[in-house]
Order: sequence, then C-alpha cells, then structure tokens
Amino acid sequence: MEATISDRQLEIIEAAGKILTTSGVSGLTIKNLAKEMKFSESAIYRHFTSKEEIIIALLEYLANSMDKRYTKAISANQTPEEKFTTLFQNQFSLFKKNPHFVVAVFSDGLMEESQRINETILKIMAVKMKHLMPIIIEGQQKKSFTNFITSEELIHIVMGTFRLQMFKWRIANFQFDIERNGNNMIQALLTLIKNK
Repeated sequence: MEATISDRQLEIIEAAGKILTTSGVSGLTIKNLAKEMKFSESAIYRHFTSKEEIIIALLEYLANSMDKRYTKAISANQTPEEKFTTLFQNQFSLFKKNPHFVVAVFSDGLMEESQRINETILKIMAVKMKHLMPIIIEGQQKKSFTNFITSEELIHIVMGTFRLQMFKWRIANFQFDIERNGNNMIQALLTLIKNK
C-alpha cells in the first residue's frame, strides 16, 4: 500500500484524528492542527502538503493496520465461524480505541473532499474483503455457511451490516459499547449465514 510513515507523521495523523472526532471534517484545518500540536503551521507543512494528504495518510495507515492485524489475528486452525468472529471482534476493538478512524471513514464531508480520499476509503474496503472472502468461501466449501447465496452476495450483506453498525455508532457520538453491540451483530450474522 503505502510506505511507512515517520513517528512525527503518525503524531500528526493522531492529532488530526482527535480533531476529526471532536470537531468533524470542517474543524480539521492546518491551523487547528498546528494549535492542537503546539507547532507552527509551517512545521505541519514540512510533513504533509495539505489537509487532504493528512486524511489520506490516516486512511492508508488504517488500511495497513487492518491488514496486519487481520493476518496476525486469524489462524489457519480456526473454523470459518471462529475466523469470522475474530475478524470482526478485532475491528471493533481497534475502532473502540481509535474512534477517529470511524469518523474518517464515515464522514460524508470527506467523501465530497476528493476522489483520492474516496479511492483510499475503497482500499480499506478491499483489505476487509481480502480477509473476509476466503473465510466465507471456506465456510461454504465446508458446508458451515449457506450456499443458497453466492459468496459475493454474502460479502455485501456482511459488509453492509458492519458499515451500518459503525455508522450508527458514529451518529450516536460513540455513546454505546461498540464491542458489545458488535458481538451481537456478529452472532446475528452467523445465525443468518450458517447452514441450518
């Protein structure tokens, strides 16, 4: 995906995430970011050329982090149901600790900002699908998951449900326990997709 980012760039991304969480997209300006970090604006510009570059770096950092976390968390000796559960629990845990990622992915204003931001959000979805598709296919091959629906359609149902859950959490200003609600969602999805 993207080359590794420096420690200072990571600090800037995290500060940008904090601003996104408290003030939304409109509050994320280079001026506010410099104030948050107690830097000069020119110091921010030494690391990123624009607000768009910061948002893209944040989203790419999320995509890389998800890819690494999923690869590490899911082991070959797990059943498809266990892999499915692990994948989503891992994501809910990451987002609970870093709600700014949810703000970045689910801010309507961001999607209107630029085509590059949209493409980076699509990369995040591609990472999720890269890890989820083999689990669904394995579950179908082992007759754990239904074959009445194609793996592509199952992915859309699962991803759509996940996105709706994250969007609801974001709109609720992160006021409910995403891990608990997420576990309920995982169980509901498994009930729907498992072979009866």
